[in-house]
Amino acid sequence: MYFCTLNGENNIIRDMDVKEIANDGLVIRLSFHFVKEDYADQKKKILNRFRHSADIRGFRKGMAPFAMIDKLYGGQALVEAVNALISDNLNKYIEDNKLSVIGEPLPVDDGRKNDYENSDEFDFTFDIALAPKFEMSLSAEDKIPYYEVRTDAPERKKYKEAIYARYATLEPCEEVAGDSYIVADFSCGERKKEGAYIAMAYISENGRKQLLGKKVSDSLDIDVVECFPNEADRAAMLGLKKEELSGIEPLWHVEIREIKHYVNAVPGKELYDKVFGPDKVATEEEFDKAVTERMEQEFKQESEYRFMLDAREYLINKADIRLPEDFLKRWLFSVNEGKYTMEEIEKDFPMFLKDFRWQSIEGRIISDAKLEVTKEAVDEQARKLARYQFAMYGLPEVPEDRLSEFVAMILKDDKQSQRLYEKAQEEVVLDYVRRTVTLEKKKISSDKLRKMNA
Repeated sequence: MYFCTLNGENNIIRDMDVKEIANDGLVIRLSFHFVKEDYADQKKKILNRFRHSADIRGFRKGMAPFAMIDKLYGGQALVEAVNALISDNLNKYIEDNKLSVIGEPLPVDDGRKNDYENSDEFDFTFDIALAPKFEMSLSAEDKIPYYEVRTDAPERKKYKEAIYARYATLEPCEEVAGDSYIVADFSCGERKKEGAYIAMAYISENGRKQLLGKKVSDSLDIDVVECFPNEADRAAMLGLKKEELSGIEPLWHVEIREIKHYVNAVPGKELYDKVFGPDKVATEEEFDKAVTERMEQEFKQESEYRFMLDAREYLINKADIRLPEDFLKRWLFSVNEGKYTMEEIEKDFPMFLKDFRWQSIEGRIISDAKLEVTKEAVDEQARKLARYQFAMYGLPEVPEDRLSEFVAMILKDDKQSQRLYEKAQEEVVLDYVRRTVTLEKKKISSDKLRKMNA
């Protein structure tokens, strides 16, 4: 292929040599050959720009001789002119051939070196990666599994026991057991630490053997280095800095002041109010019903997450998208400007390819099915995020006006807003997939589903 350059009067002066030297359907390799006539006018314009702004002693600003400007800035102007020529020709090639491309064209090191000081002809080679072409038609003949957690009596019992454990309270007990928490006074010579807190779960096996069965007011000598191998835990327990540990004696005297262990909550109004809010649940029958509803809600989220994973995997395999992998590695390395080594890119590359293929499929489905990501869908994603963040701080019920303020704050963050848009787009696509394919529904236990989702 040849491109033409024009003079100021729009007369063709020569054909530029631009050749397609390879095309495997994924990457097009172009060869450029430029001669002086191709870039001379552009170089002159750049030098005139330099001349207008140049402040050279002995000459009024902008009035230095052109030959002097050329001598001072000619090399820089030449490089800038040739780079502009490359960019223009690459863009023209893409536009003229109506190409959909990935990333940006990349230079190819083919061993040829351009001598900007002694030559007026230059050769370049560039790769252009083509966006993948693939089909993505869905129908009821496509089958994707959908896992539903059983909410039968064994599952309800397990869920309720988890609630009892979650709302357990520390209560005094008579003697030290394997799950006990101990409050004790430590002393070693003049060093003392009163009210040290010991969790049996974090003591060495030998330390547990020494403490098991002990009662309040019992005392014993223990080797703190052997019993508490984690330096940070040992320093915190003794009230010392980590750097002070090396100067202490290992043998300390311990006097037990309190022994406590967690006691599971029991069914009753106090527990019902903690779990579901004041006066929402009054009887054990209502508790069972509320537990079942919460189970169904939580397990539905688990099921939807599993469906997302399975749908992505199914569609990626069905589309079988071919990608220019070598080009993409080079492009990632180039666009990140030294943030990652090629070894790091290689390590994460399989995940990048998977995400890239999924994004391509999302775009195709949205285009073909004429789907739309509405502002309301993005707002709802922000509301979900806000509710989740409040719940993380122990606030499951938030006034609507406070929630709306937080949503507005989230959406002001451009990066956060973009992520929420992408999440909304994924849900729009998955909803279409869910309505179009056949869901092979399968009952499963909560434990098994969580293991699958881990």
